[in-house]
Amino acid sequence: MSEQIKQPLKTASQALEILLAKAQNVKETELVTVQDALYRVLAVDQVSHVSVPPADNTQMDGYVMRAADVKEIGAVLPVSQRIPAGSVGVTLKPGTMARIFTGANIPDGADAVVMQEDCEVLTQPNMEGLDYTVRVNQIPNSGQWVRRSGEDIQAGHVVLSKGTFLRPQELGVAASAGITHLEVFRRVKVALFFTGDELTLPGQPLKPGGIYNSNRDTLLACIKSLGCEATDFGIVPDTLESTRQTLRQAAIGHDLIVTSGGVSVGEEDHIKPAVSAEGSLDMWQIAIKPGKPLAFGQIPKGSSDQTWFMGLPGNPVSSFVTFLLFVQPFILALQGRKNRPLQRFPLKANFVWTKPDRRNEFLRVRINDAGTVDLFANQSSGVLTSAAWGDGLIDVPAGTKIAEGDTVHFMPFSQFFN
Repeated sequence: MSEQIKQPLKTASQALEILLAKAQNVKETELVTVQDALYRVLAVDQVSHVSVPPADNTQMDGYVMRAADVKEIGAVLPVSQRIPAGSVGVTLKPGTMARIFTGANIPDGADAVVMQEDCEVLTQPNMEGLDYTVRVNQIPNSGQWVRRSGEDIQAGHVVLSKGTFLRPQELGVAASAGITHLEVFRRVKVALFFTGDELTLPGQPLKPGGIYNSNRDTLLACIKSLGCEATDFGIVPDTLESTRQTLRQAAIGHDLIVTSGGVSVGEEDHIKPAVSAEGSLDMWQIAIKPGKPLAFGQIPKGSSDQTWFMGLPGNPVSSFVTFLLFVQPFILALQGRKNRPLQRFPLKANFVWTKPDRRNEFLRVRINDAGTVDLFANQSSGVLTSAAWGDGLIDVPAGTKIAEGDTVHFMPFSQFFN
């Protein structure tokens, strides 16, 4: 019998390329109010039917005038009208100015605003606040302190495009264009379960040889932070049949199944044979640390429909890091979000790393007050406090040593959520 040829491990970039090539965003959409659209993904382009601002207006409280009427500092002009925000003035008479307040429309015939701090009232206004004179202590330029019509949004233009992730600022843009409802993709539905007879839920007594299941709360929080609907199938007994049965149940009504544990090659690791028996397993091991074992495949949920499957390692840091690097971008693709490459910021190392691995390493670090990065002392894949302590990861290529002061590539945790 010939020996099976051992396949080379995939790099992180190769694995992610495979994942994103297969992911297709959900098709179903729903119409929601702007207030209910927070952290959803826009399904259609939004065109504004109004310009913002709709007319030229002033950025400042002050006086609006013709710039050509003020040829020298100290010019004195009479105030012919008063224009509060929300009202429309009349055409400005040559040689006069108007008192104007922030947000008010620029009247016809005027082209510049001088702040009230640069003007000096010389005579008292009448009962209507008019017919007084003002000295202008600045020579204005045409267009000074004037917001132009449509400088933010132009009528007929796309103001928010399909695939936009709707944060508070995008909802404000929609509101400024007068939009009340947005068509968004439905939420991605993710099923989650865990394998390992040693696992115990917090609040229950630990049995001999048991540990609390930290991955449950970590991964549920990660999934929910991305705006997904999450279904927790709990801890599954370490048997092949139990794993297969849960896979079949989880496939129904979900777009993605995520598991933690059981993806190694031990006798009690049943994820790989279970997924292979129920569906297909497309990917197996990745050349990263932490997180070498990573499974990806499909589970059928009907005659022609499939649910995606991603199996993560059981060690808590490995599970967390592989979620960030692979599950998170895969979910974004299912949601229909625009492609957003991970950011890596060059920072200086405030540590030394003298024992490089043959795999691409992702080390937990924190930015210090000097703007350099400190390394958590224990980088074991079982030490989850390293992730809670840290601000992010540094991406260390295989075989790379780090000396103090070297530039490292920092990936903040904040970019992975929302």
